[in-house]
Amino acid sequence: MIKQVKKAIFPIAGLGTRFLPATKSIPKEMLIILDRPILEWAVIEASLSGIEEMIFVTSSKKNSIIEHFDKSSILEDLLKKKKKMDKLLLIQSQNKLGNFSYLIQDEPKGLGHAVWCARKLIGKDENFVVILPDDIILSKKPAVKQLIDVSCKTKGGSVLALEKVPKKEVYKYGVINPKRKMNGFYSINSLVEKPKPEKAPSNLSVVGRYLLNSKIFEKLEKQKKGFGGEIQLTDSLASLIDDPGLFGIEFEGKRFDCGSKLGFIEANLNFGLSDKEINSSLRKKIRNL
Repeated sequence: MIKQVKKAIFPIAGLGTRFLPATKSIPKEMLIILDRPILEWAVIEASLSGIEEMIFVTSSKKNSIIEHFDKSSILEDLLKKKKKMDKLLLIQSQNKLGNFSYLIQDEPKGLGHAVWCARKLIGKDENFVVILPDDIILSKKPAVKQLIDVSCKTKGGSVLALEKVPKKEVYKYGVINPKRKMNGFYSINSLVEKPKPEKAPSNLSVVGRYLLNSKIFEKLEKQKKGFGGEIQLTDSLASLIDDPGLFGIEFEGKRFDCGSKLGFIEANLNFGLSDKEINSSLRKKIRNL
């Protein structure tokens, strides 16, 4: 019997230098998309997908993240007194999204190292999810749930979220070499991290959602450095190809790279346009630009 996927790792120790000076005092993950921090949208996606354990691999300078998802009795009492019940329900929902654990990544050694930091919270032969909050995804069906569904179809296989990119831009991503396509998803033959366009095996890039098996920690344990002198997660994904199997799906939805200024603004516009309360007014504002 295939065990349900219940844990998600969020690597969020980065400094967010592309958003300086804002991120000098505010974690990049706490920048707002519509009415919630980037990180909260990722946690909501996980929760809606059935994830119960939210594991944040963070730095010691991001206490505001802990405070955001913690219960705030003073604020709740104030909202009760003012009878602002709609606002009360909103903030109460934040700490009901799951159980939260916090681990410190003391050095920025790469995504593979960040995932490895959470190894003791993942059981033997357990499947778990890795979510990169910078990649915020607007979709009817949560992207993580789409990965879980493919894993079930493949009897517990590991699954990567894929997106086609222009061939000239593959150097920015991990890229798969697909074996074959079946029932809407791919089986994966191999992967390469940030290849030159002329050497890329495809234009199917790996984006910020991974469903992995704990077997990957055996490879990450070796702490082998890859592209850019960092411990790359992509380099260890190959260890899952034979067992339990590695697959990829072009998820349904729209991804926004909130690690860039343009992607951040684009995400705010699209999330605003999907919000019933401000949809029509926002469209008018855009037309008048």
